[in-house]
Amino acid sequence: MTTHKRMLYILTSHDTLGDDGRPTGFHLGETVRPWSIARAAGYHVDFASVRGGKPPMIGHDPDAAEETAFLADADVRDKLDRTLTPEDVDASRYGGVLFVGGHGTMWDFRGNARLESAARSIYEAGGVVAAICHGQAALVDLTLSDGSYLVAGKALTAFSNESEAARGLTDVVPFSLQSVLEARGALYSCAPDRIAHVVVGERLVTGQNPASAPELGRRMVELLGQ
Repeated sequence: MTTHKRMLYILTSHDTLGDDGRPTGFHLGETVRPWSIARAAGYHVDFASVRGGKPPMIGHDPDAAEETAFLADADVRDKLDRTLTPEDVDASRYGGVLFVGGHGTMWDFRGNARLESAARSIYEAGGVVAAICHGQAALVDLTLSDGSYLVAGKALTAFSNESEAARGLTDVVPFSLQSVLEARGALYSCAPDRIAHVVVGERLVTGQNPASAPELGRRMVELLGQ
C-alpha cells in the first residue's frame, strides 16, 4: 500500500479531567466521522496513543449507528486494543496525521517530542497535519526544522475559550488552548459554541469541535488528492 493511502490517528491516553476525578479520553465521534470518510476514499488508518495499548474513550452515542458499526468492526477493535506507541510510529508510511480531540489531550499531547517529530516529518514530506477540538494541543509547541512554529501565520481553529468557559473548565484545563495558539502566531477563528467550523491553512486542517468532524475528514482527503 502506498504511503499517501495511509493515515495515522493519534489518541490521548489521559483518563482524568483535572483533579475532580471525572473521566476523559479520546472523543469517539471525532474519530469515527473522519475515519469513515477516509475509509470510503480507500485509506488505511492506523491508531497510536501516547502510552500505546487501549486508550480511554469518551463521547459514545449508542444511538449513532456509525459509531456502533465502528466499534463492532473486528479490525478496529484490535487496533484500538493495541494502539501503537509514539516510538512504534514510522512517519514515512503516512500521508496524513490526525490528532483526535478529547480533553485528555490537554494533559498529554503538548510537549510530546515523539508526536511532534512524527507530525513534523509528515508535514515536511508534503503530507497533511490535522487536529480537532482539543487535539490542537499537540500543535502548540510543534516547530518545523527551521525552528518556526508550524501554526505561525496559518489560519486555524480549535476549541474556544468561550466554549471552555461554558463548560466550567477554564480553571480545570492546564492552559488555554486558544490563547496559546494565538500567542504562537496562529490566525485563529471560531464559530459559536457547538457550531461546525473547519479551517484549512496550507496543509494544516483544523476543526473546532465534534460537529466539525465530517468536514474535517473530507478536507483531509481532498488535500491528499483523493
